[in-house]
Amino acid sequence: MHKRLVNHCTIALSIIPDGPILIKSGQEGAEPTKPDMEFVETYHAGGKTVYLPGSSLKGAIRAHAERIVRTVGHSDRPTNPQQLWASDPIHDDAEKYFKQMEREEKKKPEKDRKVIDSKIIYKDSCTISQLFGNTLIASRLRIEDAYPKGEVKLEERNGVAIDRVFGSVAVGPFNYQVCTQGEFKTKIHLKNFTLAQLGLLGLVLRDLNEGWFGLGFAKSRGLGTVSVQFEQATVQYPGCILNDDRRIHQLGTDRTWDATTLLGVGMFLSPEEARQYGFPEADQQSNLPVAAQLMHYNLGVELVWRGAEVVDLFERSVRAWRQQLTGATA
Repeated sequence: MHKRLVNHCTIALSIIPDGPILIKSGQEGAEPTKPDMEFVETYHAGGKTVYLPGSSLKGAIRAHAERIVRTVGHSDRPTNPQQLWASDPIHDDAEKYFKQMEREEKKKPEKDRKVIDSKIIYKDSCTISQLFGNTLIASRLRIEDAYPKGEVKLEERNGVAIDRVFGSVAVGPFNYQVCTQGEFKTKIHLKNFTLAQLGLLGLVLRDLNEGWFGLGFAKSRGLGTVSVQFEQATVQYPGCILNDDRRIHQLGTDRTWDATTLLGVGMFLSPEEARQYGFPEADQQSNLPVAAQLMHYNLGVELVWRGAEVVDLFERSVRAWRQQLTGATA
């Protein structure tokens, strides 16, 4: 599916520290006046600034998504391939199996080699890998670095490491730099998604906003809690147009939908191809509070939720997540 682009969601949001937060740079400089642990920095908008790396955000989001899936699904491969599960990333049997197949094919003469079907790999991968990727399939989710909007407040704090046996100081004292105030803007991009996958992402962002998990260093010691503020969410269907009666029409097919319809990836494929990937057959939500409009250059269709409206998008997507969960456990 990475060779095509049938639907795409962009979520613009701000991450606001509720208290001290530290994403460590991982480097110790020779400057004695600087803290032992510095906030990661980069050059942006003409100057040097702290920021939240997209890789750090994605790692925290993926880890919590795995917790959700293991809570309501399985931690190992279930007997029903439609059931929710999250594989052990270190001992993933599916990856081992397909890598072994790949090695066996490479031993054959080039004319006799068979290409491993990506549909089979995707369907045989766990729920988390289908969204975030693994060593065999690419991720459908991309997170931009979060850069500060306006000024941020930085301060230094002191700490020590306590010996667990004797109760005395094992390491320290040391000092570290934290951000206690500011606003970091970022965007999350999700392509070729099912509505359940979008719903899972919504649940993760809800839990991040409510403080169920944090970001960065020393989360168990009070650091890392943040608030999430949605600015805009845009769902786009680049292969569609609005026909004369204002219905969404997929080019090259006779498929049409009402202009207030949220569509998952399976709706743009043939029933046979959707089954090969394991996509839901009726993956849509109707009667949205927003209506489709043409994208720039009058090609492609998009639906836009702004501000508090973004919650409606996630509520509808979570319905699809609940339907998938109910069907998996039935």
